[in-house]
Amino acid sequence: MRIDVVTLFPGMVRDACGWGIPRIAQEKGLLELGLWNPRDYAQDRNRRVDDRPYGGGPGMVMQVQPVHDAIQAARARGGGPVIYLSPQGRRFDQSAARHFAQLPHMILLAGRYEGIDERLIERDVDEEWSIGDYVLSGGEPAALVWIDAVTRLLPGALGDGASAQQDSFMDGLLDYPHYSRPEVVDGKAVPDVLLGGNHADIERWRMKQSLGRTWKRRPDLLERLRLSDAQQALLEEYIREQQTTDSDQGP
Repeated sequence: MRIDVVTLFPGMVRDACGWGIPRIAQEKGLLELGLWNPRDYAQDRNRRVDDRPYGGGPGMVMQVQPVHDAIQAARARGGGPVIYLSPQGRRFDQSAARHFAQLPHMILLAGRYEGIDERLIERDVDEEWSIGDYVLSGGEPAALVWIDAVTRLLPGALGDGASAQQDSFMDGLLDYPHYSRPEVVDGKAVPDVLLGGNHADIERWRMKQSLGRTWKRRPDLLERLRLSDAQQALLEEYIREQQTTDSDQGP
């Protein structure tokens, strides 16, 4: 896979992708990262890429020409959609990450200042995506989130291929609790079921915890899912157990 990033701060993206899974994926040849700075395509001696907005208002707006030329340079390296990382875009989630992990090439456009000239978006952008309903100083952090989420789904990027399949959101649910050594910490022990060695019981417990956590923390996710009869039974069992625990603890 090749991911090109059009950014005014290529060093920020390059340095962050020199760690963790993106670094490993690059070393294995699974990920090729391209960085394109619009300043390199500016046509004035000051390498200017922004100007005041028409109609007045605060801040500056990134101009069409240098950004367009940077995108064209990235496009020359391959196909794939141009994705503008913007709070006005569709919400990026695990399903989207799975989709984009199947593509051989994509171009991420990281904006800055008050945004990018709308004519550039209409001309060059194929899709707009957002990583959340909040405002960042620029699109670089969003690009890094995107790269990490997509890269870890590439076959061979993780040491254990099953890890990605067991992550939160992969089946629409939050992840179950995890435990490691020592067996007891501050008087709190690892659940007995995880020590018994019965894999069927362990898988049942993990699914129940995953369903229960989603019910408690992200009920909106459950509303989107069609649970199997077995899953529904596990969730109801979890809820009964929680109600019993709350009742035992009293007010």
